[in-house]
Amino acid sequence: MPTSPTVRPTTPPTVWLARGRHLGSAAEDSVLRTLRRLKDSQDIDDFLELPEAEDAHERVVEARWRAPGEVTVRARLALARASAGGQEWTLAAEAEQPWDPAWPSPATMFWPDDPDATWDRDVATGLRFRGVNPLPEDDKDVRRVLRNAVRSPWNIHFVVHEAMTPDHRGREALARWLPPGLRHRVIEHRAAPQQLRVVNWALEDFGVQVPRGGAVVLPGAPVPPDYDAAGFSVRSVFLDGSEPEGLIAALTAFAALPRPLPEGGDAALTGLREEWHLLTLEEELARERRLVAMYAEALEAMTKSRDLYREAAERAHEALAAYRESAGAAPPRQPSEAPSLSPLRQLTRTLERLKGTAKALRPSPAGDAPASRPDEGPDRPVPPPGTGEDGGRVPRPAGTDDGGDRPAAAPQPDGGGDPPASF
Repeated sequence: MPTSPTVRPTTPPTVWLARGRHLGSAAEDSVLRTLRRLKDSQDIDDFLELPEAEDAHERVVEARWRAPGEVTVRARLALARASAGGQEWTLAAEAEQPWDPAWPSPATMFWPDDPDATWDRDVATGLRFRGVNPLPEDDKDVRRVLRNAVRSPWNIHFVVHEAMTPDHRGREALARWLPPGLRHRVIEHRAAPQQLRVVNWALEDFGVQVPRGGAVVLPGAPVPPDYDAAGFSVRSVFLDGSEPEGLIAALTAFAALPRPLPEGGDAALTGLREEWHLLTLEEELARERRLVAMYAEALEAMTKSRDLYREAAERAHEALAAYRESAGAAPPRQPSEAPSLSPLRQLTRTLERLKGTAKALRPSPAGDAPASRPDEGPDRPVPPPGTGEDGGRVPRPAGTDDGGDRPAAAPQPDGGGDPPASF
């Protein structure tokens, strides 16, 4: 049975999220240099590099500054090795009130605001945030790039079609007209005059089209609930160096839409809120007070539980003593009749009795031989002939042969043998 996808929570209006890739191996050094410079100039209040754990797969740096109006902003940058080379970074910032796009970009608090820097690459497409990104010439590559752009969950992508080849003023990036808080979250794609059909063919599956000489803001993934392709499509964009007001308004309105947290954004926001280490003295004192209150509540709950357990144990002992007293005063119980045997046990005993009777009635193997006396056993020694019970000699009766215990031969009857002698 198919299951519905998990509904992601909406990005809070006080949160600023971005993700990118640094093309190099010295990302941490670049971040720390920028933070030290801004702290020395008092553009930020403080920063902290967290110690790297043995099993950690990323480095974390925290920073704090104040936006216009004395609004405190806390930000957390996580650096991790990228599978495609370089280092991926995830930046989460949260203010004390809803985020204003006119505030400074949190990215420029960690990264150098240098046009030649290599930290501003989109993870999904590999393109730059602050530059013009012409679409590839091959149709398949155009489709691949735009599909990845539409499915990008972190940043905002838009496509501009050049009605005619612009001059040097029109080849500048349009991100410079965006509010500071959006410049490092928006990627610009440029389609050449002959690429309009290929671009719209690639975007047909996503329900958006680029007007000739105009622009469209791609929906992203997941699509915001209030996204309307017609409402975020601009009929004409003049690439003559002037401000494209319609496109800037569309991008600003799209950034203000309630959007679900991108994949990995919930972890970044949780780390910012629950694993924050850069505390002021007032915040440390407030945290210690909360810990003391929490420990006091836990101790009180343990004390109540101990008292309840002790009371229950005392009642159990009292009940046991009362039961023993009542059991000692009661008369002894008469033994009940033996329980009746089960039918199977009765049958077994009957068969055992029949077996014993059959053994007693079985005839002896010696036939009519007299049974031995009870005092004679198979191991009792038999005395030799002519010997008594006590081992003495028994006198022989008259008429026995001297040679043994047998009696003398009887006289033969008349008519046989020699006549007896006469005296």
